[in-house]
Amino acid sequence: MSDVLNFSVPGKPEYVQMLRLAIGSVACKSGFDVEKVEDITVAVSEACKLVTCHGRDGLPSKYDITVEVNDSGMKITVSDLSRGHTIEKSCQQCTHCPEDGDLAIFVMDSLMDKTEVLGNDNGSRSIEMVKNR
Repeated sequence: MSDVLNFSVPGKPEYVQMLRLAIGSVACKSGFDVEKVEDITVAVSEACKLVTCHGRDGLPSKYDITVEVNDSGMKITVSDLSRGHTIEKSCQQCTHCPEDGDLAIFVMDSLMDKTEVLGNDNGSRSIEMVKNR
């Protein structure tokens, strides 16, 4: 049996830390060791930045995160389901776009057991990541 948690947050970067803490807490309570919890939280940060910021002119109004926890591990899906990127970006975000996005994919691949970047019909992106126990 699996538990599913859903988060829907504004596309602003200040909410990424909150998601890291929440998903890290879920991972810890689910029995992951400290090292794997840290891997998961770093990968979540990179996924959030990749779907909302890298290669975009602005930030989305919101994005959604689904966390599925089961006996074998965790599956995390970060999705940009918005219809546009209208929140203005500051110069501190994505200083080297789109190269930062390439690095984000490398980081997620190295920390998670499976990472897949998916394109949606409306041009938005989703990232599915799996961390096994």
